[in-house]
Amino acid sequence: MAEGMKTQLVSAIHLQDLELQEKPAASHEPNNPNNNIAPKSIQTYSVEDAVETIGFGRFHILLFLIMGSSTIVEAMEIMLLAVVSPEIRCEWRLKDWQVALVSMIVFLGFMVCGVLGGYLADRYGRWKVVFAGFVWSAYFSLLTSFAPTYGWFIFLRSMVGCGVAGVSQGFVLKTEFIPAKYRAFLLPLATIFWMLGSMLIIILGMLVVPTLGWRWMIRISVAPSVLLIFLFNFIPESARYHVSAGNIPAALKTLQKIAKMNRASLPQGQLVEPPSTERGNWRILFNPTFRRTSLLLWYTWFVASFAYYGSVLSSSELLEKNLLCVTNPDHEQQIKHRLEDGICYCIPFGYNDYQTLLISSLGEVALVPLNIGLLNIFGRKMSLTVLQLLAAIFFMLLNVCTTMFGFTVLFFLLRSLVSMNFNVVYIYTAEVYPTAARSLGMGFCTSFSRIGGMIAPFIAQVLMSRSVITALCPFAVACLVCALGNFLLPIETRGRALLQNH
Repeated sequence: MAEGMKTQLVSAIHLQDLELQEKPAASHEPNNPNNNIAPKSIQTYSVEDAVETIGFGRFHILLFLIMGSSTIVEAMEIMLLAVVSPEIRCEWRLKDWQVALVSMIVFLGFMVCGVLGGYLADRYGRWKVVFAGFVWSAYFSLLTSFAPTYGWFIFLRSMVGCGVAGVSQGFVLKTEFIPAKYRAFLLPLATIFWMLGSMLIIILGMLVVPTLGWRWMIRISVAPSVLLIFLFNFIPESARYHVSAGNIPAALKTLQKIAKMNRASLPQGQLVEPPSTERGNWRILFNPTFRRTSLLLWYTWFVASFAYYGSVLSSSELLEKNLLCVTNPDHEQQIKHRLEDGICYCIPFGYNDYQTLLISSLGEVALVPLNIGLLNIFGRKMSLTVLQLLAAIFFMLLNVCTTMFGFTVLFFLLRSLVSMNFNVVYIYTAEVYPTAARSLGMGFCTSFSRIGGMIAPFIAQVLMSRSVITALCPFAVACLVCALGNFLLPIETRGRALLQNH
């Protein structure tokens, strides 16, 4: 009897030990997505591992086309100002500073909403901010075409600037889905979509403005936005954002969807990545790892925008006011667009002016192969340095008196350089910051860039009438100083995996 009870007791203890051993294993099954930490015996992988394993495929082509289409719309909204400026100058009898104020107000809206958009994207998701910004900018752009007065026009364009700030977070969303070895090839190609948007608004101006007016040009330019609103449903939220928010099931679902579209498979094991408790925390940008990078990047973004819009608006002003080869504008040129005896001296763009703008827009993609080569051979830092030095030289070359063909070639190359620089700085910023603060870092940078965009019109559109060389020198000097700053950036991101946590 005693021997039987002893045997039962030993069996019960042995069974209990087996149950205790089985429970932890059951709670950490690879298919259980609710676990953020797995035991060493279970094989695990990160989002970075999954993105690299899935590779490039059909999903990325769809992502590239849809996000590229949103870039077309964004470019049309920004470049619209260069085409509309002569028209509103005449309709409302505006002075030079009032025309420049329109561009400044747009960039002011972008600057204010840039940081806010970055914070919201890190806290609540990239997709939500991009989609909301897209709808917002399309709505207020349409309202702009009904603006009854100059005051309403600049207010509504400032609202458009706020929306475009949200749309710019699409670059972060796109970057977080692309494998490291493809980023230097695919991201520069996004310039093609910006160029298409610039050319489309110029073509619309050429065809619509002389017959139907600038208001109908804006209404027609908003039409593609309606289709894109529906296409956004095919783009998922960033898996990197999901894991930073602790939502492993959602991240896994997104990765499985991408793998299925690409006819690939996820790595073996369980998706495990600790959540970030500092999502959207601006202090990350100032910690010892990123402080110097952040400060230098802010100035780099300032100059990138300052030089880009300076080149665009300078060309527009030089053509509109016929200031080529004019060193000291006479009285007639200085008052050409001001009120005199109640008459508005209005000179709309002619066919040749539109043609020059179109050709120069092609410059934004003409040197994309060179851009890709620089990124892959010399890296991000050296590319930024070289491009800014060359931009400084070509800004000063615009002072050289030449033929219209010579001016077109110079401006073509200048647009190529400033566009490539903008491209590289976008890529570097998206790669250098961790997921927890990537959108916020981009938001701060784009906000500083809009300060450059706000200042550029007052130099390119106001100072240009008084002295061409005085107006072009600030752009050249800013690029020269920026080249030195880019050389001092402490981190090179070529071939480096995107950081999840700092």
